[in-house]
Amino acid sequence: MRRRSLLASSLALAAPLHAAAQTGRARVLKFVPQANLTSLDPVWTTANVTRHHGYMVYDTLYGLAEDNTAHPQMAEGHTVEDDGRRYVITLRPGLRFHDGEPVRAADAVASLARWSRRNAAGQYMAANLEEMTALDDRRVQIRLKRRQPNLIDSLASATSPVAFIMPERIARTDPFVQFREVVGSGPYRFRADEYVSGSRSVYERNADYAPAPGGPLSLTAGPKVAYFDRIEWLVIPDSATAAAALRTGEIGWYEQVVPELAASLRRDRAILVEPMGARPQPGVLRLNHLHPPFDNPALRRALWPAIDQRDFMTAIAGDDPAAIDVECGFFTSGSAMASKAGLEPLLGPRSLDRAKALMREAGYAGQPLRLLTPTDILAPSAIAQVAGDLFRRLGFNLEDATSDWGTVVQRRASREPVERGGWSAMTTAVNDTDFLDPAVHFAIRGNGPDAWFGWPTSPRLEALREEWLTAEDRSAQVRIAAEIQRQAMEDVPYIPVGAYRAMTATRRSLRDRVRGFPIFWGVKEG
Repeated sequence: MRRRSLLASSLALAAPLHAAAQTGRARVLKFVPQANLTSLDPVWTTANVTRHHGYMVYDTLYGLAEDNTAHPQMAEGHTVEDDGRRYVITLRPGLRFHDGEPVRAADAVASLARWSRRNAAGQYMAANLEEMTALDDRRVQIRLKRRQPNLIDSLASATSPVAFIMPERIARTDPFVQFREVVGSGPYRFRADEYVSGSRSVYERNADYAPAPGGPLSLTAGPKVAYFDRIEWLVIPDSATAAAALRTGEIGWYEQVVPELAASLRRDRAILVEPMGARPQPGVLRLNHLHPPFDNPALRRALWPAIDQRDFMTAIAGDDPAAIDVECGFFTSGSAMASKAGLEPLLGPRSLDRAKALMREAGYAGQPLRLLTPTDILAPSAIAQVAGDLFRRLGFNLEDATSDWGTVVQRRASREPVERGGWSAMTTAVNDTDFLDPAVHFAIRGNGPDAWFGWPTSPRLEALREEWLTAEDRSAQVRIAAEIQRQAMEDVPYIPVGAYRAMTATRRSLRDRVRGFPIFWGVKEG
């Protein structure tokens, strides 16, 4: 009875529209995301749920296909001159924002400038930039100090933060400050008047959207055709309640299904349970390099003998060997840059006693360790629970900071020490596209205050990344990526805790879902 009451309250506001969808007056899709949408700014945060929101309402100059190739979206095309140091990108004609204003090159320049402060590949572009200007309303000029062969790939990347194009007045917001006004030019409009954090987010089809004229319909590339008039994201924290809503047809899509429910949902002929994307998603145990205890590199390395990726991945995805990868390094499993180079301390024999001995050698003296532990999102919560148990068994002075994921997203931005509200370790899981290569891999940066939460400093990692970014052939990139992984094992910007295949569930009446993450163009009813 309690579950059904929760379901009723979660769906009450949307019930009339559900009826309208059945009678053909409006095509409505109800979706349960993996987490509450607490931030609307897809540049300020790397939270997946905000990135998914961003793809609903914003568009990008280039899209990324599943084979990791870039294809024009808002761009009509580009030219490359001056030995690869001058790019001119031309916008498609007739593009408009949701407020009716035309999309101009000046909007793109301001958007890319803001993005480049927070995105790993964008930061490299910014450091390599001679100037970025609007030549006129449709042409963006990017002049570089030196060749950057992967520039267009970086603009197409689906790694958070994504290079979304927004109005210049909004894009001029400090990238370390959240904006609240959502004005995009993408296939759906955000209904700010219906947004209730912790309850629902609503999107309406943008009737004025002009899809890209060609390219493969793959991941974020190709024509983005919106077939639903309205998309409702409904927050249903209880997984059993969300599964029940899917069975009854009260929702059409449940983003991430826990293993114990996936098996029962598969037995329902009206429901399809399948992997979200083509490759497994990496799990992350992130360490804060600014303050004790993990400002000590020897103490970070002391954890290697204690990490058993199977424990972490089983907690997320169960013990199905096809659903987990327990020999995962710093790059996405199955990607071109993945290897076993330098992973011996992580993949060799496991020993808590060895880890404890290394902790003593490193001088651990009982400093408090605060672990940010989310309660309402599958993978980060499972990783945090296993990590917390491991830290206790190793003898750390552990404090669990338990909260919902939205609070974790806000709290992890704090650079304060533990005694002033800061943190020591946090957990997350990323999409497979996020760790494909050193250009987009934000968690492997060693650029100190400009790095992702945890703020590691490693001049050697940065130098190797620079070498990778200027390499002209794939064999050189593979060799350099292996060196980056070896260096990461020394510096420990984070601990790879394995990879898993996230399972998503939809009503079988939904078809043509684009693989990768929750993508709402292409998918249709019937």
